[in-house]
Amino acid sequence: MLDEKEFSRWMKSSKRTLDSASRDCSSGDYNWSCFKAHQAAEFAVKALLRGLGLHAYGHSVSGLLLRLKEVLKVDEVVMSDAKALDKLYVPTRYPNAWAEGSPEDYYTASDSQNAMKSAENIIRWVEGSWRSLKRE
Repeated sequence: MLDEKEFSRWMKSSKRTLDSASRDCSSGDYNWSCFKAHQAAEFAVKALLRGLGLHAYGHSVSGLLLRLKEVLKVDEVVMSDAKALDKLYVPTRYPNAWAEGSPEDYYTASDSQNAMKSAENIIRWVEGSWRSLKRE
């Protein structure tokens, strides 16, 4: 049985987080935009898992997608986007992830835009998967 309410609740957070990432990119806070793009994708995949009543813990977007393999075919492009976003989870926030400087020194508008595109792709895939599951 699909839990539409739980799915919708997590998807709302996913989309709001992606909107926040866009605002951060516009203001030059590229590292935070990258991190929030990761979060948006994580929330979207968790929306799908939770909507299906499945375990949805952890922060690796690719790891969360692997939990869906029993139920859905995970597109290779989606998995590639997830792995790209997973690389942004820690170093976008912690100065000690870098030999010198701080996260703000290492991320660009291009990084931010690519991260947001990856998150958008994952969100679209999640929404399409959910629509497909609802029709079954």
